[in-house]
Amino acid sequence: MSEASAAVAERYKELYGSEPDGVWAAPGRVNLIGEHTDYNDGFVMPFALPHTAVAAVARREDGVLRLHSADVEGGVVELRLDALSPESDRNWTAYPAGVVWALREAGHAVTGADIHLTSTVPAGAGLSSSAALEVVVALALNDLYDLGLRGWQLARLCQRAENVYVGAPVGIMDQTASACCEQGHALFLDTRDLSQKQIPFDLAAEGMRLLVVDTQVKHSHSEGEYGKRRAGCEKGAALLGVNALRDIPYAELDAALARLGDEEEVRRLVRHVVTEDERVERVVSLLESGDTRAIGPVLVEGHASLRDDFRISCPELDLVVDTALASGALGARMTGGGFGGSAIVLAEESDVETITKSVEEAFAAAGFTAPRVFEAVPSAGARRVR
Repeated sequence: MSEASAAVAERYKELYGSEPDGVWAAPGRVNLIGEHTDYNDGFVMPFALPHTAVAAVARREDGVLRLHSADVEGGVVELRLDALSPESDRNWTAYPAGVVWALREAGHAVTGADIHLTSTVPAGAGLSSSAALEVVVALALNDLYDLGLRGWQLARLCQRAENVYVGAPVGIMDQTASACCEQGHALFLDTRDLSQKQIPFDLAAEGMRLLVVDTQVKHSHSEGEYGKRRAGCEKGAALLGVNALRDIPYAELDAALARLGDEEEVRRLVRHVVTEDERVERVVSLLESGDTRAIGPVLVEGHASLRDDFRISCPELDLVVDTALASGALGARMTGGGFGGSAIVLAEESDVETITKSVEEAFAAAGFTAPRVFEAVPSAGARRVR
């Protein structure tokens, strides 16, 4: 990270004419299991990727926010802090500006900043590129302004920035994963109270690998389908008289579904969320007991539920899962918000090359854009790097 952080600091100096006060990094994430449960107060199990958003930042005292991204065409964007307002910005700058807005709305005396950003987290791939961008800015400002906020508190503020300022109805998982994950572990997170447990997850030591297959099909959470699913879950909770679908015990699922009568779409959403929470708990139990290979079929169950009940898969994601399983994978499923993005594949180390080739050939035969395949290694959460 030192060479990369030095390059970011040097680019900052070229842009702003002085050295940054520091350089920070925050990772994207892969969600092992627990999809669309976070905004239902449920359980999730992400881990951090080695891919990060990196920010070189310095304080300002004049109420000005200057932003630059190495990944977007254009020069430095200058904003006034007192002019920041929710949903006023439809550009990439809404994510860092929203974090500054959320910090100030929460009473933290942030008086400005010069920020240069770059990221290796693939955008639109379901790997939380936006959360990484938010968290790296939040951590930098937390340090520079001595705010004393903990990782989960920064995650809450970043979620508020994305919900209110950007206008995307995301849950808390992505920001918490970026802020709080630890190297070599998956994060078992209760999204209701944000209690956390780091679960050792070292596949290489057991002769396995977890592949991410980026289908190159882009999505945007700000667009309607994600919001429709969330509204449907909230309707289900209201009809069942609970605060959130998390409150429906797995053992009582059939009775709850029967009470929903002819609300077939809501029934499907409720069934997915309740069974997905149970799948997260099952994976935690399997990992803690050392039966890591047994999580494979649970991943497959999760994909079927997302495909058939939540209906957020797509032909490319289904092709990854079907081809990987036919080629010997231990398990596979789509990951992230859906409607494109990425799938994960759990495989024996000896089968990785065969599976990768099979998926690439299947995409070519179907006329799809070639996928990007890489190994997901559980990595460190947000941190200062310079």
